[in-house]
Amino acid sequence: DAGLAVVNFGAGFGGRGLDSSLQAAVEERFAAAGAADHTMRNIIALGMALPTVHAHGTDAQKARYLRPGFCGEEIWCQLFSEPGAGSDLAALATRAVRDGDEFVVNGQKIWTSLGHVADLGILLARTDPDVPKHAGLTYFLLDMHTPGVQVRPLRQLTGEAEFNEVYLTDVRIPLANVLGGVGQGWRVAMTTLANERVFLSRRPARRGEGPIGQAVEMYRQEASDGRVDAAVTERLMQLWTAAEAARLTNARAASQAGRQPGPEGSIAKLQMAELNKAIYELCVDLSGDAGLLIDGYTETAPDFAAVHGGADVRKAYLRSLANPIEGGTSEILRTILGERVLGLPPEPRVDRDIPWKDVRRS
Repeated sequence: DAGLAVVNFGAGFGGRGLDSSLQAAVEERFAAAGAADHTMRNIIALGMALPTVHAHGTDAQKARYLRPGFCGEEIWCQLFSEPGAGSDLAALATRAVRDGDEFVVNGQKIWTSLGHVADLGILLARTDPDVPKHAGLTYFLLDMHTPGVQVRPLRQLTGEAEFNEVYLTDVRIPLANVLGGVGQGWRVAMTTLANERVFLSRRPARRGEGPIGQAVEMYRQEASDGRVDAAVTERLMQLWTAAEAARLTNARAASQAGRQPGPEGSIAKLQMAELNKAIYELCVDLSGDAGLLIDGYTETAPDFAAVHGGADVRKAYLRSLANPIEGGTSEILRTILGERVLGLPPEPRVDRDIPWKDVRRS
């Protein structure tokens, strides 16, 4: 209500119309005051859905969705990827057919983080199969309690079911829940994906926090017991240096929050994915024989995202293996940076101008 959720958002919509660089100071004040951080409980809302609603929504949509999302009253999930459309998201096959003032949706989504606790979902579906794949998509705001929405858990390496698959069977979505206009889904989705990459990579905000902080603490314990050598020390120093460089890149990317994100988001997300994996691999190595076993390997369905690891470095290492996949694979991010930043020759795309219905699919 004070306009401190995202300070550069519009007045009355969680912001004060100020420069986005001031957000870091606001968050520091909240942390110093002891405010709880619920980011990982509603990561899709805060990092992806709400910035997209603010950028493309009508005033009525912003009034309906922004405040409950910021307050944590409504949890969001993302319904983009499909079994046959992950890295090539525009190839998705979930159909939305117009029926009066509603759309009827049928299809399957996968890798839906927190779908089992979500109240709302951002959904990308195909509304026109007669045009090229990027042109026939529409972006919807879906009530996850709508009849025909079925969420099934997917068990991960950690034993947890943070991800899900979602089946949509004759799901009816009001026309008023279209975000950005019918057929404009790809344009709106690019806003979501750009913000997602910035958000996934933005933590930790302070030097020495997060995964690298865990590694340093483990190193100190092992060093005090005389169980480290020069090679391990050098490995930690290289990772700490890379983590600090990544943190500064993240800070630059975060300063663009609310604006159209630039290449910093892809750079930062790529760094985060590769660094998390390397840091937790070091932690497992420092654990010795204890790193071989995980206690309490039972199936649970957590109500928070574990993108940035956790207290148990063994589970955090297993979870980090998903980092180079979620939010854009490392291969795709390298392609984006090569083509759009470095100006390298683009990958061949033979189906770009072909109507989606005529494209061969596996």
